[in-house]
Amino acid sequence: MRSSSNPAFRSMTKNVEKQVRTGGMGHGYAQQGYAQQGYGQQDYGQHGYGQPGYGPQGNGQQGFGQPGYAPQGYGQPQMPAAATERPMTIDDVVQKTGISLGIVIALAAVNYFIGMNNPALAMALTAVGAIGGLITVLVYSFGKKFNSAPVTITYAAFEGLFVGGFSFIFASAQFGNANGGAMISQAVVATLGVFAGMLWAYRSGAIKVTPRFQKFMLGALVGVLFMAVFNLAGAIFFDFNPLRDGGPIAIGFSLVCIVLAALSFLVDFKEADELIRMGAPSSYSWGVALGLTVTLVWLYTEILRLLSYFND
Repeated sequence: MRSSSNPAFRSMTKNVEKQVRTGGMGHGYAQQGYAQQGYGQQDYGQHGYGQPGYGPQGNGQQGFGQPGYAPQGYGQPQMPAAATERPMTIDDVVQKTGISLGIVIALAAVNYFIGMNNPALAMALTAVGAIGGLITVLVYSFGKKFNSAPVTITYAAFEGLFVGGFSFIFASAQFGNANGGAMISQAVVATLGVFAGMLWAYRSGAIKVTPRFQKFMLGALVGVLFMAVFNLAGAIFFDFNPLRDGGPIAIGFSLVCIVLAALSFLVDFKEADELIRMGAPSSYSWGVALGLTVTLVWLYTEILRLLSYFND
């Protein structure tokens, strides 16, 4: 498996892959992804290893909505049910991602309305959200908290504070003839539209997520990160901010970021698909939710920033 370009996925997929190789989790749940057939067990004698058969001859469970779970004769021993967690499914990913985004939206609304009454407090909470979100991602990655609901929920709460304050900055000002509040609505709609479009592109196969594509995305995102860090240093120490000053270079940089964020969804979907195929435990869907939330927040902030350039 190639490393993901999303920092929230990169360590998680390696960890699950290692567990699969070393037998740290059951292998008999999935092989082909969302709507395809996965592993099954052939009847070895009676039902194979003393467990109900999963293949066409078995009388145990079936795969993710698929009859027969796998072609006959292709099976691997299952770990005892008590020793292994239920495998992750698409429903798990959708539910956990929905919870994460709900928390982001709720805390964003709270900080937004705080800003209307106490802008200084809102800006302080925005800084706390930005720093806290970064720290949480580091804890998630280096602490290997890939299946931790508290870590994902904490990250979503911090990002909600950040997004609310970031949005308030734009909503509290007039950009040309456009109101900042209207731009927030436009950014939300555009973000959801891009997400839906990328999901369709992935599921339909319109864009193939190949190892070369993943390698390109990793290199491009690292390059953008270095450019952003150098620009931040220039703005702080030399008052030189070409990537965020609203000029032609800033517009071009935002467009590049939006395109990369959109394409990152394809890699995120691929990584989630891989985790399901490997039979990752259902609790790992919290890690997938965190990864998708990272990309959604990045896309939203870049779209909102770009809209401000066009209206200012």
